[in-house]
Amino acid sequence: MTTQRTARAFQLTARPHGFPTADLFTVEESPVPEPAPGTAVVENLYLSVDPYHRELMDEGGWELGVPLEGRAIGRVTASRAPGLTEGDLVFHRAGWRTHAVVTPGEGGVRTVPSYDGVPLAAHLSILGGTGLTAYVALTRTLEFRAGQDLFVSAAAGGVGTAVARIARLLGAGRLIGSAGTPEKVARLTGELGFDAAFDYHDGPVGELLAKAAPDGIDAYVDNVGGDHLEGAISVLRDHGRIAWVGAISQYHSAHEPPAAPRNLFDIVGKSLRLEGVLVRDYGYAQAELEALLVPHLQSGLIAPDVTVVDGFERTVDGFFGMLRGENTGKMLIKIAD
Repeated sequence: MTTQRTARAFQLTARPHGFPTADLFTVEESPVPEPAPGTAVVENLYLSVDPYHRELMDEGGWELGVPLEGRAIGRVTASRAPGLTEGDLVFHRAGWRTHAVVTPGEGGVRTVPSYDGVPLAAHLSILGGTGLTAYVALTRTLEFRAGQDLFVSAAAGGVGTAVARIARLLGAGRLIGSAGTPEKVARLTGELGFDAAFDYHDGPVGELLAKAAPDGIDAYVDNVGGDHLEGAISVLRDHGRIAWVGAISQYHSAHEPPAAPRNLFDIVGKSLRLEGVLVRDYGYAQAELEALLVPHLQSGLIAPDVTVVDGFERTVDGFFGMLRGENTGKMLIKIAD
């Protein structure tokens, strides 16, 4: 049984206008729940804060006054569910709280495999939804092949770093990334395997990308939208492909027209293909992802790229830091050992 007697959960009290503020969140306390038949109680260890959570803060997303949700990993402390026993590690989507009641097979609930030499944080980063997004964007949406040249926006973030790791394993040719600070640009080329990188504050993205990839690119993983998508369209070769994962550039502009590329018709002129990526459609590929990555994680060839904020009470701080781009790799909140 857990030694904690109080459960805490973040709730949203109002909708944001622009960049969110801390006063929109509150923490509610309650007794640690008991499991009903068919369920188990999980004490959360790591929480994931993600860019899409900002979208969920707007109308039609998270409900007000109820515990928020997000990816999490925790340890079973009490169970009345077949297949889950005390001590099991479980992935689920009842994050933003210290304790959760889960039902096996519902909401993505699954036990976390035990791989020697693979840290737990990997299961919420490169082996979790972040890595799976990167993997299916490359293998399904882009049909990426060895030797092809790839551009990744927000390349120092969770999905961006995972794309880089996986693309290298798939034999990428030239790998180009964009980021928001000189320090991140240096890390992209110095540690994360990019051949070239640029700070998008240094000029028009299309010009910076054309300089980094003078011969063009075959594929683009878009985490930003807006001027990055416009720039990629201008540099893509004929029959290039775009996997659109996110649109950070418009997450805080829900009440304003989103920035749209001015060269969208070039998609026709170049016979490009643009397709959105929703990871929830590709749960079946989780085993493929692990089969590819676990041996390389165990050997040390690759490592989870994570930024960890300690303490449940700092969840909102970590969320805001991720939205401001203060993380390299996946932003996680560690709330227990």
